[in-house]
Amino acid sequence: MLAPENPDKELLVSDGPILLELLQGEIAHIRLNRPETSNGMNVEFLRALHDVVMICHGDPRVRVVLLSGEGKNFCAGGDVRIFASKGDDLPNYLRQATAYLQIAVSALMHLNAPVIACVHGFAAGGGGLGLVCSSDLVVATASSKFMAGATRAGMAPDAGVSVSLSRIVGLRRAMEIVLTNRIIDAQEALALGLVNRVVPDDQLFKESLALAQELAAGAPQALAAAKRLLWNGVGLSVEAALPEEARTVSELSGMADVKEGLAAVIERRPAKFTGH
Repeated sequence: MLAPENPDKELLVSDGPILLELLQGEIAHIRLNRPETSNGMNVEFLRALHDVVMICHGDPRVRVVLLSGEGKNFCAGGDVRIFASKGDDLPNYLRQATAYLQIAVSALMHLNAPVIACVHGFAAGGGGLGLVCSSDLVVATASSKFMAGATRAGMAPDAGVSVSLSRIVGLRRAMEIVLTNRIIDAQEALALGLVNRVVPDDQLFKESLALAQELAAGAPQALAAAKRLLWNGVGLSVEAALPEEARTVSELSGMADVKEGLAAVIERRPAKFTGH
């Protein structure tokens, strides 16, 4: 369980399958809250996840987003018991579920604020692995594990994993991960580039918050632009990406944050960015 110890927090969504709080006035903490199902995804869960991400979109105070899971696991993917209970109506149910899942992960990718996934236990299935792949940075505990899992249940990857995973680890490795459903431990995930940092189990929140604080001190518009360029640039040739890079740099250069950043570099002091 990733439970914040800092008392400086504001509860924004305090009940339901997805919780949201604002830490230190600028770090949004999204908490997956179906621990009894290992944060298994159903329609209500996914609808709530999308709603919470949209709250983050609309709150100008949010500079960074932490994404974690309550209970023993980060997220085990779809709630297989609910899926099995639907019988012949399962295709209709999954149309709803996957629609909400797709817009939720897309919204995470399009958030101006960087998203840090804080992974403990299992991140499995299209949902769990999908949230990892759609986050900008990933901090994982030493005991965390990752698995695709979809084909094991006769399904195919969702949550954008069919595209995002191969972009992160490469086509051949993504094929093996998805087709064999083998379990990947934290150290292999680090070596594959699936996660950025592996930390001791009892240090997950502390280390994730420290990274979030580091990012929150950065220039918000510059981080948002850099994030957008990197997500959109995957698969493009350098020549195709250059015009958008040039336009973005020119646009940012007129902001007060750039003047502050340049002055801070020259004066060898920390910059104080305002987002303007």
